[in-house]
Amino acid sequence: MNKAITGNYVNYSLMTIILSWSGMVVMSSLYLTIPLISLFSDYYHISLSKAGITSSIFSLGFAAGCFFYGAISEKYGRKNVIVMGLFSLSIITLLLGMVTDFSLILLLRGLQGLAAATFSPVALAYTLEVFPNDKKVGAVGFISTGFLVAGIVGQVFSGYVSEHTHWHVIFYVLSIVYIFTAFLVSWFLPKGVAHNQTKNIWEPMKKIGTIFTNGNLLFSYMIAFVLLMSFVSMYIILGEYLTSASFGMSSQKLIYIRSFGILGMILSPFAGKLAKRFNVLFVLKVALTLSIIALIMMSVISNIIGLTIISIIFVSGIALAVPSLVTLVSQLGWKMGGIAVSMYTVILFAGTSVAPIISVYFMKTGSFTVAFILLATTLSIGLVSGMMIKMQTKKILN
Repeated sequence: MNKAITGNYVNYSLMTIILSWSGMVVMSSLYLTIPLISLFSDYYHISLSKAGITSSIFSLGFAAGCFFYGAISEKYGRKNVIVMGLFSLSIITLLLGMVTDFSLILLLRGLQGLAAATFSPVALAYTLEVFPNDKKVGAVGFISTGFLVAGIVGQVFSGYVSEHTHWHVIFYVLSIVYIFTAFLVSWFLPKGVAHNQTKNIWEPMKKIGTIFTNGNLLFSYMIAFVLLMSFVSMYIILGEYLTSASFGMSSQKLIYIRSFGILGMILSPFAGKLAKRFNVLFVLKVALTLSIIALIMMSVISNIIGLTIISIIFVSGIALAVPSLVTLVSQLGWKMGGIAVSMYTVILFAGTSVAPIISVYFMKTGSFTVAFILLATTLSIGLVSGMMIKMQTKKILN
């Protein structure tokens, strides 16, 4: 018997914890090589930009996988795809720790991204199918918190291990973590909703065209694109600002500043309760507004304590927006099965891949004040998109 189910009782709290943990450790792999870029540059005698490809190629593999795994999970089952993905991720990560050729590292990082993509879109679809309506948004909030915390945990873990031992150890440890997580999911999570086993896996993909005829979903995807892009960009710009001549902060102290962002992520699980009291779209718009105001405030504050506090407020808004948005997408695209959520995940994390480019472009203005204002303006596109959704989906959300 599944350990999350005893008689007719389903332990949704245990399921939420396992899914949140899984989301954190899987998505940590996206951020692992960011602290290793300089190390790779020195170790392999290559440029920083070439060393940075280790992060970009992971994102490409991840985005490619998100297109297909939602459809594959419709045929073979959500849980089965997640478990097989975790085992595959463990093997690929182990191989990453064993290779020394840089071209092989790039190849395996791409495959690692492809394997990691089995979790995010499939787990969100699984949660929206298995959890009761009054627990959906809260569960998605916890899982989204795992995704966001991964951005800090992945970098801190990688930086700490590489500083105290060889960088290969990072991948050895994570390989064990992924095996452990695979057994957790296999042993404790229920199978989920039964799907048509004879369904052609390409059938859900045919619905992609329908997505682009749905104005509501397009507005939602516009929000998704700027959401995590703003999250990553804020930390890039803030990091450059604090390590500039104005503050002269060390890289080690900068990690501490970033770690405070976890405090803002605590709000993410409360998105469900707020959505019950108001509605998902209202919570989403308030969250976006909060983050936009925080960015504007960061453009005028010039002391470390103030910037740290405002960065926590900014993260709070993002942490509330992410679970609210995925719930909204599932409502708007419920007739399309998992493909609507899969596309959301592709676009959400596509934003993270362009964040470094956007950040550098904003900082080229020569003013961090202007850079934060431009980032606030970019995130405002998401708020405007949210207002457009309200005009068209009032009946759905009330």
